[in-house]
Amino acid sequence: MRIDVFTIFPEYLAAPLDASLIGKARAAAVLDVRVHDVRDHTTDKHRSVDDVPFGGGAGMVMTPEPLFAAVEAADPPRPILVCSAAGRRFDQAMAQELAVADGFSLICGRYEGIDQRVIDDLADGEVSIGDVVLNGGEAAALVIVDAVARLVPGVMGNAVSGVDESFSAGRLEYPQYTRPASFRGYDVPEILRSGDHGRIERWRRAMAFHRTRARRPDLLETYPPTAEELTAAAEFPDPESP
Repeated sequence: MRIDVFTIFPEYLAAPLDASLIGKARAAAVLDVRVHDVRDHTTDKHRSVDDVPFGGGAGMVMTPEPLFAAVEAADPPRPILVCSAAGRRFDQAMAQELAVADGFSLICGRYEGIDQRVIDDLADGEVSIGDVVLNGGEAAALVIVDAVARLVPGVMGNAVSGVDESFSAGRLEYPQYTRPASFRGYDVPEILRSGDHGRIERWRRAMAFHRTRARRPDLLETYPPTAEELTAAAEFPDPESP
């Protein structure tokens, strides 16, 4: 998969994209992540990428010329998405959509925003990682690259890890435990040590349902509980309920 990121702060992205699973996948040529410095496509000695907004107002706006030039020079994969608080909210479903594509590109905004012509005539859409305002799109781009890349075959050592986790089926993930079985008086649930894989699977399904109902009930509206979930939840009541 090829992922292109356009930014005026390439150094912001360098270390995270060279670390951990992303770095290993890049080194193994499973991921082709390319970071482009938009300032390389300016035409003045100050390498300016912003200007005052028409109509007045606080702050500066990123100009269209260097962004258009940077994207056109790179011929990046589409969709091209602008990281913006006004965009579609990024979630696991969107990560899965992008993961099955041949690639995608991200434009990182700065200042008060990006000239609207970039959004309307150059990009294919906008994407937001949540209802929060960031100093720039780089942090959002790292979140998106990380979430999508781990779904690309060959990036994670255990392919099942990318499926059986929070949000993959509209549920928060069930609790996880490892050794020691007893730690400071807190014991791993007996069922996880039972060896009964059928009951363990039902317990995990029930715990995921209970946790989602308690912490993210909105997910149950989007993804109504199945008969199997309700049966599992009845067999294994919520341990956090009074």
